[in-house]
Amino acid sequence: MFGKNTTEANYKTQTLHGGTVGNVQLITGIAKTSDGENLPYKIVLKTQKKWERMGDPNSWRREYDLYTSDFESLFSCDLRWAKYYHAEINGDETQTRLWIEYIDGVSGKNLTLEMFEKAAFELGRFQGRLYKEQPDILKNISCFGEADALKRYYMICREKMMKRVDSVNCEIPDHLIKLLKDKDNKAEKIFFDMEKLPVVLCHRDFWFTNIFYSNGEIILIDWDTTGWGYIGEDAAQLIFDETDVDDTEEYYRKIFPAYFKGFSEYIDISKFNLSCIWEMIVLKYGEVYIWQMLSESPDERNQAVKGLQKIYEMQNIKL
Repeated sequence: MFGKNTTEANYKTQTLHGGTVGNVQLITGIAKTSDGENLPYKIVLKTQKKWERMGDPNSWRREYDLYTSDFESLFSCDLRWAKYYHAEINGDETQTRLWIEYIDGVSGKNLTLEMFEKAAFELGRFQGRLYKEQPDILKNISCFGEADALKRYYMICREKMMKRVDSVNCEIPDHLIKLLKDKDNKAEKIFFDMEKLPVVLCHRDFWFTNIFYSNGEIILIDWDTTGWGYIGEDAAQLIFDETDVDDTEEYYRKIFPAYFKGFSEYIDISKFNLSCIWEMIVLKYGEVYIWQMLSESPDERNQAVKGLQKIYEMQNIKL
């Protein structure tokens, strides 16, 4: 971290967040160098256990694989990931440990809409540049998820989802039920149209808890779901993934233009039919809201119906 020999370091730990497979600790202390300096430090230790995500069995170790590759060289001064200092994988390859940069910036629900726009713009520009330049580094990295991940997930879940639609339809207006069923009937055609869009390197966990704004930079964390996908997938996630339903329409109107503006610095997107992105949103986030309808909380169920209505109204907004 300091580029100096250290003779000792005291430390204390604080849990930042954890989940099914990840444990993230903030480690702080004073490091004493061989030339007598006492340097305060903050560093993050992320421990990841082996597990299997549906359709993406190696995602648990993807950050380790990316951090130990040349992937970092693809970033710019405006968008990057957290720097890493050291990486380990245990002998039986069931756990990774990453020592990475602690980021002191704005994140989560403290991000403003302007910061969201900045994040969308920079990610669009990053994806556009890689799409145009096709750097050899990307060709040499084999751990990325596949482009049809969204399609495969929907096709696996669609039968259960449509049964849920039928089971909760007394709480959902008829026009929203019709929307979900019509798009499900057209699912194969929607995904066929999406496959005509540019295939880009998606973050695939692009939501406010994984975005930091610091000194004008956008820093993204949690790259374990990174893989090939289609233009617009990440922008849609930023708009809909656990954001306040009341904000989604404004986000839709602001974030997609910012994202496409960044992408268009490298690629003319006017020749692509972007209308299927809204249909993709119906399939992906319609499913999310339908599962939310199973909540015992009336407020959550009402928010799910409101979210479906917002998506319905967005069909007339030109991307």
